Amino acid sequence: MGLDEDALDYHSQDPPGKIEIATTKPTNTQRDLSLAYSPGVAAPCEEIATDAEKAFRYTAKGNLVGVVSDGTAVLGLGDIGPEASKPVMEGKGVLFKRFADIDVFDIELDTDEDVDVMVNAIGAMEPTFGGINLEDIAAPECFEVERRLRETMDIPVFHDDQHGTAIISGAALVNAADIAGKELADLNIVFSGAGASAIATARFYVSLGAERDNITMCDSSGIITADRADHEGLNEFKSAFARDVPEGDLADALAGADVFVGLSVGGIVDEAMVRSMAQDPIIFAMANPDPEIDYETAKHARDDTVIMATGRSDYPNQVNNVLGFPFIFRGALDVRATEINEAMKVAAAEALAELARKDVPDAVVKAYGDQPLQFGPEYIIPKPLDPRVLFEVTPAVAEAAMDSGAARTELDHDTYVEELEARLGKSREMMRVVLNKAKSDPKRVVLGEGDDEKMIRAAYQLVEQGIAEPVLLGDAEKIEATRRRFGLEFDPVVVDPETADIETYADRLYELRQRKGVTRREAEELLRNGNYLGSVMVEMGDADAMLTGLTHHYPRALRPPLQVIGTAEDADYAAGVYMLTFKNQVIFCADTTVNQDPDADVLAEVTRHTADLARRFNVEPRAAMLSYSNFGSVDNSGTQKPRDAVAKLQADDRVDFPVDGEMQADTAVVEDILNGTYEFSELEDPANVLVFPNLEAGNIGYKLLQRLGGAEAIGPMLVGMDKPVHVLQRGDEVKDIVNLAGVAVVDAQQE
Repeated sequence: MGLDEDALDYHSQDPPGKIEIATTKPTNTQRDLSLAYSPGVAAPCEEIATDAEKAFRYTAKGNLVGVVSDGTAVLGLGDIGPEASKPVMEGKGVLFKRFADIDVFDIELDTDEDVDVMVNAIGAMEPTFGGINLEDIAAPECFEVERRLRETMDIPVFHDDQHGTAIISGAALVNAADIAGKELADLNIVFSGAGASAIATARFYVSLGAERDNITMCDSSGIITADRADHEGLNEFKSAFARDVPEGDLADALAGADVFVGLSVGGIVDEAMVRSMAQDPIIFAMANPDPEIDYETAKHARDDTVIMATGRSDYPNQVNNVLGFPFIFRGALDVRATEINEAMKVAAAEALAELARKDVPDAVVKAYGDQPLQFGPEYIIPKPLDPRVLFEVTPAVAEAAMDSGAARTELDHDTYVEELEARLGKSREMMRVVLNKAKSDPKRVVLGEGDDEKMIRAAYQLVEQGIAEPVLLGDAEKIEATRRRFGLEFDPVVVDPETADIETYADRLYELRQRKGVTRREAEELLRNGNYLGSVMVEMGDADAMLTGLTHHYPRALRPPLQVIGTAEDADYAAGVYMLTFKNQVIFCADTTVNQDPDADVLAEVTRHTADLARRFNVEPRAAMLSYSNFGSVDNSGTQKPRDAVAKLQADDRVDFPVDGEMQADTAVVEDILNGTYEFSELEDPANVLVFPNLEAGNIGYKLLQRLGGAEAIGPMLVGMDKPVHVLQRGDEVKDIVNLAGVAVVDAQQE
């Protein structure tokens, strides 16, 4: 099937379209319905009748945007009418929800292109929405519609076709000029196209620092000159960019230009035009689906650096509006802004430009085929799937709204960032608790395999965010080369096992292992292995915690810290725990990595240490010992083991959390089963600490929950050690290393 057939099949699958209404409150009982509708709904109605502002408290208005179009200028399709534009508007709603958790009603209006009718219709909907996104409305009517609505409505109105491309390409221009070594005010900029998007983009470049007198705009008739404006009766929007220069075509305009901005039609720029431009030209060919000049042709036209952006996802530097509108509206809605003003748009562009200069998460790199993503000519704006855009751009927009007087509520920056991160998933919310604790008192964390690229990038983030003081164990020259290659501006602490003075550490390792068959010479040889060296450093107090395992099998990486550091004074066993985060709940799974066939004593100990871990995440533990039976329904040695572990825990004065079992997994997590059938259970609410009867069950169980239940997994976190050690899984990403380092720091704080 071709793309068109695939798209038709995608949209027609039952239910047709791409959006639906979902309830956000319980509707399972008669009481629920009486609160949702009659008679209970009268109470919020009366409150809002008294004070209209309370609609933001009692209804979804504050998170609801109207995407409104008349279908007169649908991208790539033209004037197809309101009904045919509906799939596009639904798609816009999908993007709002996917990237910024904003709800949307799409509104398609048949106004016969009458500006008065459209303005009156949209203005009458103000009680419904927290903001209005105008979409695919033809120029010049779109300018008038937006202007009048902004003047009359007390909620943000934003025409994305005008401002979206302006903001995203503006961020790209800031970075491209920096790479080319040019000042914005000095750039000679040529536009191909003089529609709504081109005019708005030219205006915005002036807001960023470009000079209006340095902007040349071309339409289908050539350069827009002052003489043409006088004699052809050009509209006021085109006339604003008329220059007192000789008439000519696009080729004439491009001679000596620093920047080409294409918002017109494909294939109108050739190699000769590119060669006529100034040194290290900047080319934004954004016509879709075919750019004004294709990427390969532009790059091959000359030998110096051509910085190229298009609207396509299959080339570097895609100018995609999804980098803008979801996050701009998110910030505007959250501060109850009355408008989206120029300061907010500039803040969005500057935040995007700054984000492109930062190290890119592994997940983003993987999403784009593992292609290198590093600030430079091939990467001047972030990728649309970069989750950091939400909590980098949105706070900048919100702050600009507050600073410019457009906001009706004030937000604390740090608290707001945490709230935004929570929108990306429960795991981010949970990790933020731990990372904030870590930042309050950073500790020295040894990173084994420290010359691995991921470890070095993680070390940079740990320093940058103030989470820990990392020590990289590995080849010092390789570490420095990698640091330079990625442009990581920090001075890491490096210990090279091949060149460091390890005499003291060798003495200590020999002392610890001499009755385990290790000679003094062998101790010194073992320390050339970073896992042994890091373990001894932690054991001797020269570091507070250790991470390893990124390139080793789990048992092999765990062996050195177990031999050198050992388990805690109140522990005989270590265990591996995964925290699984679902949309509205968190589950800790133990043991998933260490103890193959634990007895009742091991299960009891693992449960205690997992409960302690849960509390580091501010989660009050409720533990369930899992089995294939419920409370004695099957009686054999296998079911007796978790039963005995429960008895030991309930008799232990140190245990101050509810624990029960043995029980089946659904009994542990389903409230109706737990409290309906087994009301005698010590657990009043579903368990959040699940203790599996053996390693096989634990490993299978957590992976099934993760994959089929759609959970995010953090771990494995090692509990029961005398000092903080965590063993990574091979192939973990930089964010996993940073997260576990944060856990290790909090562990060390507890020590």
